[in-house]
Amino acid sequence: MTTTQFDKIYHGLSPDVGKIRIAASGMAWKAEENQDMVAMQANDIKWAQWIRVARNYQLRVGLKDRSRETFDGFVREDHDKLAQLLKQYFSITLETKEVSFKGWNWGVTDFQGQDLAFLVSNKTAFELPLVNVANSNIAGRTEVSLEFATQNKKPSRSAPDEMVEIRFYVPGTQVKGQKGSDAGSQQSDNEEEGEEISAAQAFHDMVKEKAELGQVAGDIILSFDEVNVLTPRGRYDVDMYPEFLRLRGRTYDYKIMYGSISKLFLLPKDDQHVLFILALSVPIRQGQTRYQYLVMQFNREEEITAELNMSEEDIAKYEKLKKNYEDPTFEVVSGVFRALSHKKIVGAGTFQSRDGHPSVKANLKAVQGDLFMLDKYIFFVSKQPTLIELSDIHQVVFSRLGAGLGASAARTFDLKIVTKRGPEYTFTSINKEETR
Repeated sequence: MTTTQFDKIYHGLSPDVGKIRIAASGMAWKAEENQDMVAMQANDIKWAQWIRVARNYQLRVGLKDRSRETFDGFVREDHDKLAQLLKQYFSITLETKEVSFKGWNWGVTDFQGQDLAFLVSNKTAFELPLVNVANSNIAGRTEVSLEFATQNKKPSRSAPDEMVEIRFYVPGTQVKGQKGSDAGSQQSDNEEEGEEISAAQAFHDMVKEKAELGQVAGDIILSFDEVNVLTPRGRYDVDMYPEFLRLRGRTYDYKIMYGSISKLFLLPKDDQHVLFILALSVPIRQGQTRYQYLVMQFNREEEITAELNMSEEDIAKYEKLKKNYEDPTFEVVSGVFRALSHKKIVGAGTFQSRDGHPSVKANLKAVQGDLFMLDKYIFFVSKQPTLIELSDIHQVVFSRLGAGLGASAARTFDLKIVTKRGPEYTFTSINKEETR
């Protein structure tokens, strides 16, 4: 069987170089320095495109299941040979896709399968894979921000740069649900006209819809309905997938990769409520406000019965994960998060206030919250949580402890923490009885 080989070819966005071989039976790429390999059978190959990219030219191969594979590194002289092989072996034509080099930042967006293409003069300027979109937010009426999940699970200094956000200015309005210029022409006389919404809102809604493709109901491991989230405030449905979780609220949707969860905390708020807190290395955003902590609140007495949509074989791959649960809701939620994110849960520690709680009431600037003294951290939980590592503390200063102060000041004191990295935090209005 005759086989044609092309050297110094990259697969997808991988930095690893390899070789691609084309024969009547199909195509296969194999990395030179590791065991990575991609193989495509002849009857699965449905179309092919040739496009100029950063790493010379790219061959895109469309497959029967509507997915595609991309291979970079071809040179211009490879085009005719590739076109001949694809026609001879797979009876497909190598289509050349035109690319815009004008450098304009205004144009037209086009949803092409799993990609969002930005077109300038009907030529592709760039494409964004919607499968990597983590969140879409509207800032004002005309701006839409897309945030992307990072591909590096563990950040390091040697990791390559990645685009994490892009913003589109989308002016104008359109009729909600409109699919084309003739939309609504078949409405009956008594049907109301479509609601007019901003073009930015329509673009945002389309991104959310398209980014959901590829995730079907069967992928959901477990869902928690109407979870009370204190930060950012609202009630959200929490859908747990194998690689990420999705928060679905009335206004905002968030996709959070488990790899972006840096710490988990399970802390008692009072006798009736428990806080479950996710510390995020990649903050989520509402408008211009970023949230590095996701704070959920659960009732201690609330219980849930749940069954994970996973096989026993898959469950065995995770630590302390069970097929069925019939426990307090906060224990189920925290247990599932701990297993899927592979993060340990930080508990309350040994500190107790005068009332027997693991925290004391305090203010940070004008924000009131609970100040937790944990084994390795001081954690101020409020609408704007602040986490301080004990190993980062340079100095602690107690103030307003002396006599001769006003009646209010005499009952409280301030706690100033100076960190080794520079920032200072002053917690005020702490009950003076906590010093005893």
